[in-house]
Order: sequence, then C-alpha cells, then structure tokens
Amino acid sequence: MNTRRLTKQIAAVLAACLVAVSLWSLPARAQQDHDHGQMPAAPLTAEQQKRANQLISTVRDNTFLFQTPANLPQGYGLLFGCVSGDSNEGAMGLHYINTDLVFDGGALNPNTPEMILYEPLPGGKQKITGADYAVMQADWDAKSPKNPPQLFGQLFHLITFPNRFGLDAFYTLHVWAWKENPNGPFANWNPTVSCENFNGHD
Repeated sequence: MNTRRLTKQIAAVLAACLVAVSLWSLPARAQQDHDHGQMPAAPLTAEQQKRANQLISTVRDNTFLFQTPANLPQGYGLLFGCVSGDSNEGAMGLHYINTDLVFDGGALNPNTPEMILYEPLPGGKQKITGADYAVMQADWDAKSPKNPPQLFGQLFHLITFPNRFGLDAFYTLHVWAWKENPNGPFANWNPTVSCENFNGHD
C-alpha cells in the first residue's frame, strides 16, 4: 500500500475516533455516532459487567509489558500528537498505532489492539492508559454483514459515511484498562487524562 495513502487513511481514522461516544449497554446493532457528545452510561446487568471485566482483563494481560512506549513491539508508532477534547471531555491522549493491524482486511483480535493509548507525564515520560480497537466497516461487513464487531459482548461504535473526515465507514472501541475513566471503561474521552504535559516531540 502506498505510504502516503496509508498515512492519510490512518490520520482520518484517528480523527474520526473523536466523534465516537460512550457505549455501555448491548443494543441490537452497532451504535452510530456523529458528534463529540458524551452519553451517560446505562447500568450494566451482572452478566454484562462480568464480560466487560473480561475485556478489560484481556487488554491488561496483553499490554502489561507496554507500560511505556519504549517497550512496544515493532510496528507501533506515535501519530497525530496528543488528542484532547474540550474542558469537560478531557482527552484520549497519545495513540501508538499499528497500521498493519488497522488495514489487515477486517481481522479483529482482542489480544492485539490496533492502538495503544498513553498519557504524557511531566519530564517527557508517558504512561499507558488503555487500548483502542478499530476495523473498517467494509472489511468487517464483507465477512460478517449481519454481525457488527464486538469484544466480550461490547459492541463497537459505527462511524458512518459520509462523515466530516471523508473516510469510509469504520468501527471503533476504546478500552481504558490502565486508568479509571469516570465515564466508563469504554467511553472515548477520559476526563482524568490530560495533554498539558505533551511537548510536541514525544
């Protein structure tokens, strides 16, 4: 794949993540998101909570060696600086993205997130906060047209086309496995995360 085209697509994917909102319950189909709002989390049943905890544990088990970006495996790299929302939303932080996993034809593996999330700390340090899964809708639906992606029962958000980023539709899911999120572990924005320590060169 052309490197310039790949970088442009990845930039659009990450930018489009900014429009996704929190999803707790298990609706009949993927949630469709169109703005930057934060929906209140609906109460989980005992079974939903159990499966949510399993997903969080899976992310932790597969990323515990990546407490700092220096320990990331080959293929992950920082793109797009530190993603921050308004004063009420907080931030997503730093996204270290494996472009091969994003554009792998629709594969989705809970053990290998497409993105690893970090928060910039004082002194140029960074600390892991979670992971972000992403898959293009066309790739996924070509194999599972009646079954939108989910991990341990947690449905992905669907960002539809057309959208303000000019990107084909895609599914996305954030998992805050290493830093508590008051809005819930699957909300895209975390009000406890800040980009104030990002120096633009991390």
